[in-house]
Amino acid sequence: MESSLHFRIASPADATAVHHLVEGAFRTQDSRTDWTGSAELAHSFRLDLADVEARIANPEIVTLVVHNQDSVMVGTIQVSKRGSGYGRLSMIAVDDRYQRSGVGTQILAFAENYCRKVWGVEKFSLNALSTRKALMEWYIRHGYRKVGETRPFPRDDFPELELPDDLCFVELEKDFPGDLAH
Repeated sequence: MESSLHFRIASPADATAVHHLVEGAFRTQDSRTDWTGSAELAHSFRLDLADVEARIANPEIVTLVVHNQDSVMVGTIQVSKRGSGYGRLSMIAVDDRYQRSGVGTQILAFAENYCRKVWGVEKFSLNALSTRKALMEWYIRHGYRKVGETRPFPRDDFPELELPDDLCFVELEKDFPGDLAH
C-alpha cells in the first residue's frame, strides 16, 4: 500500500472528497485508547464544505491530497507558511481503512518536505486536542515536541456536550537543521 501513494496539490474539484475524508477521519470510532479522545466529541465533529472550498482556494494554504494506486483519495493535509522559515500543518486526515499502515507517516513526511523545498521552512507547528494523548505521542515519535502552549477549545460550539474542564489544543513544534531546508 505505502509504495504506491501519489501526492498532489488539491484542486477545487477535490473539495467534496477532502470534506468527506476529513469528516470521516476526525469522526472515527477508533478503539485505540486516547486516540480519538472523547468519542462524543469525535462523533460531533462537523466540517463545513464551504470552509474546505475556501481553504483550497486560499493562495496562502496548500491542501495536499494522497491517492492510492486505484486513484482513491486516502489522505490529506493542509500546509501554510507562517513567516520566514516557519510552517503550519493542519487538517491531517487518513481514511480509516488506511490507518495504522504507514500512510499517515508518509503524508506527514511529504508535507514537511514540500514546505522545506518550496518555502525553505525550518520549523513546523501543529496542534492536537489535549484528550488525544495517543495522537500527540504519535507526533512526538515523528520528532514533534510540546512547547508548553495551549489554545482554548471553542466550547460554545458544542453546548450539548459534557467536555473535560481542561480540554484545549496543545501546540507542538518540530525543527529541521537549516542546511536541510533546500
